Amino acid sequence: VQLVESGGGLVEAGGSLRLSCAASRSTFSNNAMGWYRQAPGKQRELVAAITSGVGSTKYADFVKGRFTISRDNAKTTMYLQMNSLQPEDTAVYYCNAVPLPRDYWGQGTQVTVSS
Repeated sequence: VQLVESGGGLVEAGGSLRLSCAASRSTFSNNAMGWYRQAPGKQRELVAAITSGVGSTKYADFVKGRFTISRDNAKTTMYLQMNSLQPEDTAVYYCNAVPLPRDYWGQGTQVTVSS
């Protein structure tokens, strides 16, 4: 199992970031995948998900219209384009399978949005 997240950083409110998730083929292929996030002192929550076939997407209400999830099955890579970032989006972002994530979690990528 391999899950490697990247692309996080420090950005001002209103800014954008694009996250990437490189996954092993065993985890990625034929599985719906999702982006999760965990803010300090809070539980991990699902942000967005995408199916493996036609790429149907689903978003948490708090990111609808601002974030876009996509995947490249040939590269076993998933992306999260995040626009109009707000301080409340500050968290460590992880990728994993949905609806049942694998027991293994990558190191995540830190997103910090300053006001």
